[in-house]
Amino acid sequence: MNNNFIIRQERETDYHTVENLTREAFWNVYQPGCTEHYVLHRYRSNPDFISELDFVLELENTIIGHVMFSKAEIVADDGRHIPILTFGPISIAPEFKRHGYGVTLLRHALGKAKEMGFGAVFMEGNIDFYRHAGFVLASSLNIHYHAEPRESEVPYFLGQELKEGYLSGIEGTYHTPRGYYVAIDDPDGFDKFESGFPPKEKLVLPGQL
Repeated sequence: MNNNFIIRQERETDYHTVENLTREAFWNVYQPGCTEHYVLHRYRSNPDFISELDFVLELENTIIGHVMFSKAEIVADDGRHIPILTFGPISIAPEFKRHGYGVTLLRHALGKAKEMGFGAVFMEGNIDFYRHAGFVLASSLNIHYHAEPRESEVPYFLGQELKEGYLSGIEGTYHTPRGYYVAIDDPDGFDKFESGFPPKEKLVLPGQL
């Protein structure tokens, strides 16, 4: 990893560059094409978006990474709604993946979230990558994923406490915030947004969801 980088908050002048970066990072990864750049575009005006945790990573004056965070919640079995964070998309330019930039960017953002007083963060992802940023299977924290049976050890649902003991004595369920389904909820808006980017071939590839 080249250490000649900086991490800073995203600026409005970065928006299109970051959206294109996100599109490049996710294109044909989880589905033919991708929608993550539209999720990001719409989340910036979502009241759950946390602008203080919206970061880019610049390498030699070029943005090669980005991560954003959103407010979320755990619905506890006793009826309480426990405030937490979720994050994503987290994007690294394809040519810079697997060089440590993603983990470095995420650790920086999680450190800032901890400084701001947030108690825990949960998300969907690959434990083989995210364990390097402190994540564990959420089931080990007694937090369950809404779309899977309670007794399942869901391998892609991950979490970590940012405040020690924040989830002590709590068992509950996490629902992915509705903001992440915006391309499904607003397909016409997504198609119009996507038309503003250069055409790319959509491919069906092994490993897609």
